[in-house]
Amino acid sequence: MTRRDRQMEMRQMGRPWEIGKAFDLSAPIAPLHKAAETHNVDNAPIWLQVNGEDHQRSDIRHLIWSVNETISYLSGFFELQPGDLIFTGTPEGVGAVVKGDVITGNVEGLTPIAVKIV
Repeated sequence: MTRRDRQMEMRQMGRPWEIGKAFDLSAPIAPLHKAAETHNVDNAPIWLQVNGEDHQRSDIRHLIWSVNETISYLSGFFELQPGDLIFTGTPEGVGAVVKGDVITGNVEGLTPIAVKIV
């Protein structure tokens, strides 16, 4: 999630944009799965709907770096541990949401997530 108003405010002030990303309830996550219990998510479809309407639909294989490459690279900077979360970018199709919208997302083979904007 991104608060574009905060992101643009920080941009205009020449400040770091992370305040537009790090706000209360800004990072909902679906249930976690052990890697050994999942299929190969490197080639899994990923989608996001708002109020039942497709907004994003792609495949993990279209990421700039694979899941393994991302973990390997970040391991050079951080001591990653089981349960750590890595947030990446998002497929095309971002858009604004408003109070009352229901966002549903999924990576095929994993547990979907649904959140209501409050």
